[in-house]
This record gives sequence, structure tokens and C-alpha cells, in this order.
Amino acid sequence: MLTTQQINQLDWQKVDNLMPAIIQHAISGDVLMLGYMNKEALKQTLQSNNVTFYSRTKQRLWTKGETSGNFLQVVKIHTDCDNDSLLILVNPIGATCHTGTNSCFDPAQSDWGFLYELEQILASRKSADPASSYTAKLYHDGTKRIAQKVGEEGVETALAATVNDRHELKNESADLIYHLLVLLQDQNLNLSDVIGILKARHQ
Repeated sequence: MLTTQQINQLDWQKVDNLMPAIIQHAISGDVLMLGYMNKEALKQTLQSNNVTFYSRTKQRLWTKGETSGNFLQVVKIHTDCDNDSLLILVNPIGATCHTGTNSCFDPAQSDWGFLYELEQILASRKSADPASSYTAKLYHDGTKRIAQKVGEEGVETALAATVNDRHELKNESADLIYHLLVLLQDQNLNLSDVIGILKARHQ
């Protein structure tokens, strides 16, 4: 995170004391929104770990999510080469845009972003009627059944690869990823938990 010295070294005069802040999903890479910060907003962001902007319309500090509960939890903050803009990596809580979408720039979305959207859909199926949803039925049948499906799809994926059936390999890989996501949700884990480990292992 930025220190007080680094905050003071930003070129505030160049941007009339309002620093553009690009908000990016820390895992998917999706650009979520653009806001502006003065020094006080940046300091409050660092203190609370929730992104706080300076609202040009309200003429005051504004923490994203203060009314909706859809906060932007800070992971990292980067400055650009000219020290006149910020890139803030976040873990969003709920939808970012006031329209209810994940990004204010929708439909622009990375392929990784789709996986996170799918993850949210799968999580919502936990309380659904098992008769109305295959995913809900998996949750209802329990961890053992979900784990069994992951094993079955893993074997079928491997078999498709051994016979060089590329079409079937793609289909089975999709089934494997889907059931793995369900298993992670069943265990109260998510993609960010897994990707964090992957990053650490491959640095």
C-alpha cells in the first residue's frame, strides 16, 4: 500500500487535486469503474480498505457501497509512470455499477470475468429447489456426490486426451470445470482462493 510520503509525491497539482482512479478486479482483470480521489479520499481508502472517492456532484467524500453495501475491498494500489493516476485492484462485494452490472463498462468483460459471474450463479443455487436445478440437486445430494462427479469428469477428460478426441476433450473439460466450481462453493471456497495459490506457486 502507499505510504504518506508516496501520497504526497503524487502529482496532485497536475490533476487539480483530483486523481483519476481506475478500479480493476484483482483476479479477473475486468475494469470495473473510474472515479476520482483527492488526498483525503485516498487516505480514507487506505485506512478503511474500502475504496473511497471524492464525489464531484456531491462535493464530498463518498465510499463506494456506503448505501448499497457493494463495497470495493482494496487489494493493491499502483501509480502510473507520471504519478498522476491510480490503478486500484479490488475484490468487489456485489455489483459495482448502480445499474446492477458487475462493471460500469459492461458488456466489456474478460473470459476470466465470465468464470466469476458463473461462480456467483452457482452460489445462488445453494438455496434453490433441487427439483428445479441440476446444480441445486448436486448441493442437496452432498459433498460426496459432488466430489464423485469431479472425479468422473476428470477421468473422462483424461480419456478424451489419450485418444486425441479434441472435441470431446473440450466438452469434458467444461464439465470438469463446472463441477469443480460447484465443489469449491460446497466447501465455501472460491476461485480467488485457488488463483492466489497458483500465483504464489508460479512466481
